Amino acid sequence: MSTERGGLLERLADGPIVCAEGYLFECERRGYLQAGAFVPEVVLEHPDVVSQLHREFVHAGSDVVQAFTYYAHREKLRVIGKEHLVEQLNRRALELAREVASETGTLLAGDLSNTNVFTPDAGSRATVRAMFEEQVGWAVDANVDYLVGETFSWGEEALIALDVMKETGLATVITLAIHQEPVTREGWTPAEACGRLEAAGADVVGLNCIRGPRTMLPLLRAIREQVDCHVAGVPVPFRTDEGQPTFQSLRDPQFDGRPFPTALDPFTCNRYETAAFGTAALELGVRYLGVCCGAGPHHIRSLAEAVGHEPPASRYSPDMTKHAFLGTDDAIRDEYRAYAPKL
Repeated sequence: MSTERGGLLERLADGPIVCAEGYLFECERRGYLQAGAFVPEVVLEHPDVVSQLHREFVHAGSDVVQAFTYYAHREKLRVIGKEHLVEQLNRRALELAREVASETGTLLAGDLSNTNVFTPDAGSRATVRAMFEEQVGWAVDANVDYLVGETFSWGEEALIALDVMKETGLATVITLAIHQEPVTREGWTPAEACGRLEAAGADVVGLNCIRGPRTMLPLLRAIREQVDCHVAGVPVPFRTDEGQPTFQSLRDPQFDGRPFPTALDPFTCNRYETAAFGTAALELGVRYLGVCCGAGPHHIRSLAEAVGHEPPASRYSPDMTKHAFLGTDDAIRDEYRAYAPKL
């Protein structure tokens, strides 16, 4: 697929781009996807919901329509007894994404994700490669602009995904998910792992998911210092901190149990925190930006505006000068200023 706005690398050379993610959590919140299974059957059962969410994210400022094929691989479908749907689901997700990308002039991205079955042995390597090869093949058939491989806890699994992606000749984005210990499962630092990915030919390397803005930014800083290629930063919109660096590790004193994944609401970042992340990341030289699990269109709009874009949804950005009682925008600006230094 070609767009009037140029390909991924041309766009990044000109400035930052925004890629909205978070489809799993948002569809679950809307009542069209089951938490636990987290398999995107909504693509087949309610395709109109997926198309509408694509459009909402573009309206809010996403420069990319990323096909909703996260966790649409054989292992996740096998667990729920629906492995026979894997090709149909992938092709339909790509078709829905292509339709919206075509009508909006945005980039179309194919998507691979962690398999949850990788271990560093020959049998596992062959299994995950086969899973990646078939998903990449369907994405190529859909004529995507570039490929994303994301949420890899194992650096080696990311390298296998990258190898399969590079065989297509398409531009590649590859991002790691860093858990409580700030290393990959094999013990590589994020900067070291991204250096290996760059050396293997990745066009964009970085991090996505698991960590919120505050605990992802220091890792992005180290990655930016390590690599010469473009860097991606796609945090979850939750208030993680040094003591609880991931959204799985968050604990709510008012909640008897672990909030992840269905009771994270009290920890959700507001739009000003999201904007502060965008400003800080861009200052580091991180140009491929987005928000992952938990993102809503308001997060995407704030991120897009923070990096200098004015999406259609900016027409409806807050303006307290029009409020019956508040009268100024000072309160909003103060919220933003108060948060930004904490990053």
